[in-house]
Amino acid sequence: MEAEYRYKVSQKISIITLIANVIFAGAKIFIGTVFHSQALVADGIHSASDAVSTITVMVGNKISKAPPDEEHPYGHGKAESIATKVLGIILIIGGLIILKETIYTILYKHITIPGRIVLWAAIVSVLFKEIMYRYTYQVGKKVNNKALIADAIHHRTDAFSSIAALIGAAGARLGYPILDPIAGLIVALLILKMGIEVFKDAANELMDAAPAPEKFNEVLKILGTIDEVLEVSNLKIRPHGPNYCIDVRVVVDNHLSVVEGHEVAVKVKQRIKDQSNHAQEVLVHVDPKGVQHSELGY
Repeated sequence: MEAEYRYKVSQKISIITLIANVIFAGAKIFIGTVFHSQALVADGIHSASDAVSTITVMVGNKISKAPPDEEHPYGHGKAESIATKVLGIILIIGGLIILKETIYTILYKHITIPGRIVLWAAIVSVLFKEIMYRYTYQVGKKVNNKALIADAIHHRTDAFSSIAALIGAAGARLGYPILDPIAGLIVALLILKMGIEVFKDAANELMDAAPAPEKFNEVLKILGTIDEVLEVSNLKIRPHGPNYCIDVRVVVDNHLSVVEGHEVAVKVKQRIKDQSNHAQEVLVHVDPKGVQHSELGY
């Protein structure tokens, strides 16, 4: 039920942003072309990449909600990480295209003063994109959807690129025409930076990088409430889409029977699943106190 709700909420916001991005991309590219603003054209291309990234997020959401099967016993949650990685690639490619075009404009083309409508288009874009960023980010945090959060960050970079387009167009109209293509250059670098960061975060998750220390502290705090657990000798956590897989090795009294040790493991697992947010799988290994292990990673 939670997965279905999460999917519906994510898809709803994605559809809204997709429609808006298509409209804004077309409007900015048209206005920027007709009224001679390289920065606004770059901003429009950025909005177009927003639309592509939103489609990517929607596909990732649909795949990730599928239940576990024989080939994917842990579910399909990492589809979101793959979608986020693709989003990062889209940002990088878009940034490189804009970078190439703006450098060419600066070096070889005659720079024309942008029309006044360019200023208004950039202002409307800044306001709308900031609203979309806040809305999408809040929804992404609420349903713990990393791809949706990455898409929200994409909206924020689009707002920044619109600010750059506004400054460039305004500067050009005040007598500094070179400022418009320079603004386009700034937009390209901004998109590249964000794309690299998004790609890096997604790659780390696909490589099972550890989550933030707060997650470890949360689990350790839960384990501290279980009297039978004398100490925690090892704790590993890896993200799996919106959820986490947790491996923990706990130390118990060496006088406990095998059955009693098993009961402790069951208690640890259930306590973590009940009290830790988004704990999908919990694997518990019980060590008698005083017994040393040298297994790799423990």
